[in-house]
Amino acid sequence: MKYETQYRTLSRLPNTLLGDPEKRAKYWNPKRHEFFFDRYRLAFPAILYYYQSGGRMKCPLEVPFDIFLEELHFFEMGHHVIHSLKVNEGCIMEEPTIKPPKNSIQRTIWNLVECPESSYFAKIFTFLSIIFIWISVALFCIETLPEFQNVGCRAENRTTNNGTFVTIEVPDFSHTLFILESICIFWFVFEIVLRFGVWPSKLDFLKTVINWIDLVSILPYFIFLGLTLSLDECHTNNKSGLLSVLRVIRVARVFKLSKHSEGLKVLAKTMKTSLRELFMFAMFLGIATIIFSGAVFYAEMGNDNSQFESIPGTFWWTIVTMSTVGYGDYVPVGTFGKILGGFCAISGVLTIALPVPVIVANFNTFYKQSTGRSH
Repeated sequence: MKYETQYRTLSRLPNTLLGDPEKRAKYWNPKRHEFFFDRYRLAFPAILYYYQSGGRMKCPLEVPFDIFLEELHFFEMGHHVIHSLKVNEGCIMEEPTIKPPKNSIQRTIWNLVECPESSYFAKIFTFLSIIFIWISVALFCIETLPEFQNVGCRAENRTTNNGTFVTIEVPDFSHTLFILESICIFWFVFEIVLRFGVWPSKLDFLKTVINWIDLVSILPYFIFLGLTLSLDECHTNNKSGLLSVLRVIRVARVFKLSKHSEGLKVLAKTMKTSLRELFMFAMFLGIATIIFSGAVFYAEMGNDNSQFESIPGTFWWTIVTMSTVGYGDYVPVGTFGKILGGFCAISGVLTIALPVPVIVANFNTFYKQSTGRSH
């Protein structure tokens, strides 16, 4: 496979193998009057096009990415070109670098809260943060147990305007679960105030997603406390829709672990890089759900024992079948409906299998980068 170009084209990058006359001289074949490189042939057109286009580099679809990187190293394309390619291909997520504060005291606190490996005390601070997060998550789960659902209330006798005594349930702020929750919240508030105080740019602080997660995870506690004190009635804790939503928002505390877990960071980067594949999967799943739901509904419509009352009501069965879960709460009873159910399950397997290799490849790339940095 031969390629022709001009010397002045190659001279645009004089520090590369092709652009340096002395470096490429040893590959000159005087008999054929050509340069010969015993390399992976399918990768060379993209490398040559980089010279011709003035700096456009993309890995060909038919070339494995790791082999293409080896070719770039061989032709001495440079660290900048390789790094830019990795970023464009989604192998490296460029994260904004935040410079530590210049003040010595603020820099010390910054290292304490943002750099766990900077000192022994920073490791202790990180360890305490993880402990409080897990305690908070455990309390969130434990308080839903039947024996703990009403422990935050206590009976109290009160006198009405007409002089009669009534017994009502009021919040019990002395209960162990509430005290532990308050201690965890105090630590979270202390941590976020500390980080906000030493953050070089307050605007950048508000732009960071993990900081908003920290704020959202502690707000329900104060809203819940304010509503409880203003209403002064314990039974509203379980019946108020707003308070129920606030309780669910507390689940966001789990995401606080992503600051301290390299594995969760790798997973987040993988999902962010694979958004196109995930969108493609969601689109395929949505189209297939509508098609099979409509087909099964009309196939079962004439059957007296049919469990499918509408096409939207059939969506649940279609999604469960395509995901190969198969709860069995809804099943087609007719012959044609069962045949469609079989095709639905097979289509689900194929739909799920399509984006998985790309997502796994992205995960492996970020995982290797993570383990490489840790070592």
